[in-house]
Amino acid sequence: MRAAVLRDYRAPLALEDRPEPDCPEDGVVLRVIACGVCRSDWHAWAGEHPRVKPGAVGGHEYCGEVVAAGPRSDWAVGDVLVAPFLLSCGACPACRAGEEHTCPDMLYPGLGTDGAFAEYVAVPRDHNLQRLPEGMDPVLAAGLGCRVMTAWHGLTDRAALQPGEWLAVHGTGGVGLAGVLLGRAMGARVVAVDLVQEKLDHALAHGAEAAVLASEPGAAERIREITGGGAHVSLEAVGIEPTLNGSIACLRPLGRHVQCGMPIGHTARMEIDLNGVFMKNLAVYGSKGMPAHRYPQLFSLIESGAVDLTPMIGRQIALSEVSAELAAMEGPTAPGVAVVTDFRH
Repeated sequence: MRAAVLRDYRAPLALEDRPEPDCPEDGVVLRVIACGVCRSDWHAWAGEHPRVKPGAVGGHEYCGEVVAAGPRSDWAVGDVLVAPFLLSCGACPACRAGEEHTCPDMLYPGLGTDGAFAEYVAVPRDHNLQRLPEGMDPVLAAGLGCRVMTAWHGLTDRAALQPGEWLAVHGTGGVGLAGVLLGRAMGARVVAVDLVQEKLDHALAHGAEAAVLASEPGAAERIREITGGGAHVSLEAVGIEPTLNGSIACLRPLGRHVQCGMPIGHTARMEIDLNGVFMKNLAVYGSKGMPAHRYPQLFSLIESGAVDLTPMIGRQIALSEVSAELAAMEGPTAPGVAVVTDFRH
């Protein structure tokens, strides 16, 4: 099979022929139909992810068709499935409590074991997988395993966003644009914040009520002015210090900050305006992943037409183009996310 392999950090991925993976006893082998290119993949490519070493195959936002099923799998050949980027054990106290996203024995295909920048991917612990709803585009579904689920969990289970509340979204890449679309579907009034005017225009065209250019002086004050005193909820979707503190600064008293952007590598520790948190009685939430049992609710929202996630898909690319997408993340990027759909070239 063809696979894009990390050989050196911050260098083009090597397109190689590799043996097809063995099927896990408790899992499946998927023929990958679509795989998103995520900023978490950039962290791995840049050498900032501790689990990812040269020789690894990335790709953790995938949708695929079962071509082999292990003896302890409940899936069958031909099933089309969506995978969360984290695979919980299903047996520990956290998993039994329905908090699978906090499992202490997690597996991460693409971020620790070989992922889906390849024609086939082996997925153990396939109780985490979900059947693709009938009629849903696999290209769209590829983002559900990371960016959409992260934003959904952050806005629902963590921040408990309510209809009529103001939501500020800092960074309108994959997670952030999902936050804009989902927040609007939940009845919130959304302010998009970004460094790229083109991305702000895209957010305004797809549900944001207002937009603020983050590079302009007084961006937080502008958000407080738009929202009549500050956002109720602010979602940080980049994972860097300026947007984190911008998020805290734009909130009203008793507001809720949600950290969806991944702080890792050189951003793992940052200086935070803790006085702002203290003085305004703010709540600060982390949001990593989503319990797998929440997928049906998310699918239902999409199938009902309450939210249209198609604006998230910016372009479909070949496996050979993943390297360019990762390199582009070194700077400002265009609206929408890239999804690999051609795994032979």
